[in-house]
Amino acid sequence: MSRGPRPHRALAEAMPIAQLRGVVQMSGLGPERIFDISIVSKLPITFARVMFAPQILAAIVEIADDFKDEITQLRIIARDAAITAELWLRSKHGTWRFFLVTATGLVEIDREGKTLPASTTAG
Repeated sequence: MSRGPRPHRALAEAMPIAQLRGVVQMSGLGPERIFDISIVSKLPITFARVMFAPQILAAIVEIADDFKDEITQLRIIARDAAITAELWLRSKHGTWRFFLVTATGLVEIDREGKTLPASTTAG
């Protein structure tokens, strides 16, 4: 499902969050982009896609379904302990949710990339 143009407001607000985790670089423009920002730190290096989420409080299963195209694109990125792919979602009210994209699902994480205690995985 396409969400339309690049979420400039969300990207602008994502930058300070990302900068707390390391050196940030924006990706290029274009419909073929896989990620919006990369975060280089000691470990891991993170590639994040920043999106607007109209249903920010949806269950993780619904989020996996709503953003399946973006998740599929993020799974193209080779991952191991040193490289991760994340989906960052922002609501119209400024609420954020963060997800680690794994080979089989999503795991909810905090702003620092740490797994939330009550996190569940969804395909």
